[in-house]
Order: sequence, then C-alpha cells, then structure tokens
Amino acid sequence: MIWTQCITTTLLLSSIKAALAAPAAPSAATNPLRGDENLIGYSSTNTISNENTETISYQLAPGQTEAAIVGLYLDFDDVEDPQPLRGDKGGTNPGPRNTEMNKMYSDKYAPPGTDSGATVNAQWPLALSGMILGKEKSGWSRQQNQDVLPAATEMAGVNMRLEAAGYRELHWHVAAEWAIVLNGSCRIQAVNDNGQTFIDDVGKGDVWFFPPGIPHSIQALENGVEFMLVFDDGSFSETNTFLATEIFAHNPRDVLSKDLSVPVSAFQNIPQDQLFIFPGTPAPTNISIQNITGPAGSIPQPQSYSYHFSSQPAQQLEGGSVKIVDPLSFPIASGFSAALVTINPGGMREIHWHPSSDEWTFFIQGRGRATLFTPPSKATTFDYLAGDVAYFPKSNSHYIENTGVEELIVLEVLKADHYSDVSLAQWIGLTSKQIVQDTLNLSNETLSQMTTEKKIVVS
Repeated sequence: MIWTQCITTTLLLSSIKAALAAPAAPSAATNPLRGDENLIGYSSTNTISNENTETISYQLAPGQTEAAIVGLYLDFDDVEDPQPLRGDKGGTNPGPRNTEMNKMYSDKYAPPGTDSGATVNAQWPLALSGMILGKEKSGWSRQQNQDVLPAATEMAGVNMRLEAAGYRELHWHVAAEWAIVLNGSCRIQAVNDNGQTFIDDVGKGDVWFFPPGIPHSIQALENGVEFMLVFDDGSFSETNTFLATEIFAHNPRDVLSKDLSVPVSAFQNIPQDQLFIFPGTPAPTNISIQNITGPAGSIPQPQSYSYHFSSQPAQQLEGGSVKIVDPLSFPIASGFSAALVTINPGGMREIHWHPSSDEWTFFIQGRGRATLFTPPSKATTFDYLAGDVAYFPKSNSHYIENTGVEELIVLEVLKADHYSDVSLAQWIGLTSKQIVQDTLNLSNETLSQMTTEKKIVVS
C-alpha cells in the first residue's frame, strides 16, 4: 500500500512540474490576429456599423408587381439589379449575391406564390459538370448522374463531343446506352453476343441504342459530332466503362498471346493507359470497307442498333410539334422511349405526368421553366437553359413553358416499353362536369371550354 502511494505521489508531482513548465497559451491581447476579450457581448464602448440597407436602387421586371400567385415568368436579363420580390411578397437583397445566376434562374430567386415546401431538386446544368478532355484536342465528355442530381435514380446522361476522326474508344457498359446525335455525324459499330456485326452512319437527330455488355465504338466523320447518351442507371459513370485498352493492359501478355493466337512480341506497343477519347485515322467514305462480317453475318434490320429519327416527320400541334421513338418503332431499345418536343415562343408542353416512368429531360435549345408538383402540397418552379438536365419522378405532374424568344426544343426520355403520359386538361375534360364543379368550384362557362383531347403542346 505504501509503495502504491509513493508511485501516486511521484506521478502527481511530475504532472504539476510539467504543467508549470509548459508555455502559457497566448492571450488575445498579445495576438494581433484576435480581438480583445472585452468585445464579447454588450459594452457601452462597443460601436456598430449603421449602414443603411433600405436605400438600394433597383428596377422591377415586367410582371413583378403582379400578385405572387399569378406566377408570371420574370425576365431579369435586362434588369440591372434584380431583387427577390413578387407582388407584396419578398424583400430587397443588399448582397452579397451572384447577380448573373439570379438573372438566369429567376424562379429560384423570386419564386411564384404557388411554390410550396421543397420538392426534390429537378435540375442540373451540364455547364457545372467537370469536363474530361480527350487527347490531342480530339474531343471531350461531361456527365450528369446521382452524384450531382440525387433524385435521378433511374437514368443518367453523358454529353460527348468528338472532333473530326476522333474516337470514343472500343468499350462496353453494364448499363444500356441510348443516344441522340445533337449535331454533326459519326460512324457506330458493334458486335453482339451471337457474333453478328453492325455498322451505320448517323447524323443530327438520329438515335442509336446498345444493350448492356455489347462492345461498340464511335468515330466522328469529317465534320465532327456531338451527342447525348442516356443510361438506364442513375449511378452510371462514364469513367467506369470497360475499355479495350484497359483489358489489354491488365491481362498477362502470355495470356493475350494464347487467347489471340499471336506471339507475345505483338503486344510490345499496346497503350499502357486508357485512350478514352483520342484522334484516329479518318473513316473511309465508303462504309462497306469497314463492314466486316463473320459466319453469323450481320444483325438483322429489325434488331438494328440505329434508328434514323431525323427522317421521321414531326406531328404539328397547336403550340409546336412532337415526334416519338419507342420500342414500338425501334424494337431493340426495349427499355427506352423518347419524345422530341418543339415548343413555340409563348407555348407550353401541357401539364402532365408519366404513370410508368420517371422522366429524364435534356434542353437542346432555348429556355423554359417547369413546376414540379409532389403530393400532398410540395411545388417548386425551375428555370432551364440549353444544356440543362431536368428530372421529374414518376407520376409527379409538371409542364414545360417556353420563356424565351426562340423555339424551345427538349428531349423527354422514359424508361418504358412505350411512350405515354396523362394530360391534366384531358382528364378534367373527360370527367363529369358535375364532379369537376363540385370539386374545383369552376363555372359552367369555364367547364364548357374544357378539351377532351390531349393537346401535348398548347399555344
């Protein structure tokens, strides 16, 4: 017991000596980086800045004095110092602020009075996606997936540009790939699991599809190409594809030699790193030169991986036009349905929802806005510019209004075996007038103007 007490006393004395020897922490008074302790809380000696924040000079956009519930689109482009005001709601913003972003996305800055709560985020500008730059100025790639748009669980997108003769190298994916050419043209090739081959040239407005695991390549023709890829997996990443360069680099050369029946020396110059996007030899004008077939022959036309959507005429509508490609016309793309919608200035893709799929939408041209409604009472209005992605969950209602001065062109993609939607206007028009009147308190005059047809795009 005495021995234990001695040890305890010795340790205590050592601790006291160490504490006395340790340098004291510098006080605020001796540290020029910190203020005086007397600044804490109230003191008669404290002073405050009494800057006047009520004298901000600003102008209002057309429609900004209208009642917030009317929800007119606010065009801030020519407004020098836009403010978050609608009717009698909101207040001024002295700053700091990102004025350019406020101008581009005015419905976020001064939302309509009908917005309520917070829906999922239904917007991602691809301008905020990091670019992957190809080798020797051969092109680039950028993507949207759940990392940047968490609600987009069912689909992801990749926007890619290939300069003339540029390649997206030989590769395959776990996910299915659906694509539309935005501009230019390219040659696509593939081999299926039966050894059947495929090759085609596609141009602006055309579509292709490659099932999961089918190896393929893409090469830009003489004028380059840009396209949008859509994958049936929201977590898809373009950096996780299976590349020909990687499979050659990560298998023993002796194994490659046995597999391909060539000597080991044949592989001494293979790339040690992935190519991804790289320049190549221009494709021959005569496509038949590259049309290699084996014993299984070519893929039969009904199962072809391309669809020349650009040659399909659009259906002209009251406020624009629409054309649809889905498995009923493009059978190989069994899980993808899409509508290419053109909306005239002042027009609107009518309020609708999709009962069988989420909607992944890409804004190809123009500017627009949409309100996403989620039950029971959440609603958020989003503004979209060319290059933006929208995502609307299954059965959640939305519209797309053209808020610009040029045609608005949008691509709506569904994971569905056919394209379908439910129109709010048609639903109301085909429901007993008495039921609608009892529910919404609409007049007989209003009810008599309701349509029984699906208009898709209204003027």
